[in-house]
Amino acid sequence: MDSLLFPIIMLTVTMAGGGIMLLFLKSGKKHVQTEGANVAARTAQQFINVADIRDKCLYTCDGMIFIYLRIHAVSIDLYSNAEKSTLIRTLTAELSDIQYPFKFMAMSRPVDISPLIGEMSHMLKEAEDKRKELLRQEILHMGSFALSGEIVERQFYIALWEHVGETDAVNETGRELQKRAALLCEKFAAGGIMCDILGEKEIVRLLNLVNNPAYIQTEDSEAFASIPMLKGVM
Repeated sequence: MDSLLFPIIMLTVTMAGGGIMLLFLKSGKKHVQTEGANVAARTAQQFINVADIRDKCLYTCDGMIFIYLRIHAVSIDLYSNAEKSTLIRTLTAELSDIQYPFKFMAMSRPVDISPLIGEMSHMLKEAEDKRKELLRQEILHMGSFALSGEIVERQFYIALWEHVGETDAVNETGRELQKRAALLCEKFAAGGIMCDILGEKEIVRLLNLVNNPAYIQTEDSEAFASIPMLKGVM
């Protein structure tokens, strides 16, 4: 009798343990599915901490207002030493009284060569036979560059921000931030560098450059730690 009782007890214990394990696995799977549903329910705005974009301002979910400026690049390689010194002195004098924080960003994005392709397509209609073939090949070559995104340009931005404590102060803080941005544009313009405030569409493009992997352009460059020195300026 005892020999039959022991296998029955072992079978009962095994079945009970298997049932407990099965319940544990089902509850764990349900918890994972619930977490996955919660993550899927998050919008892109919540993921990148953006509540709204209006009036040239970006409003975050944690009560911050951002405004962005684009600085048009200049080639100082075309400047003489005297012109470089003048530019350095002017920008240093103009920006020396800034008492608020700002962030400088340099982004790479594909160059828009559609105007060039359009111009060559217009020339193709009036070209002779030999030139038509050359232009046709050049259009195809440029089109392949446009699709691959291999031709990139550096774009430079400055971000200004301010914290909003109360809801009623949002509009006032936004106007004050726009005044600050407009004054900063004037400071760069004094040095001959064009600068403008981004609108809603331009802010969306900038967010894509920062957050969207499809817009990000990788660069084969190495960064080295160094201290910049201004030469020839007393």
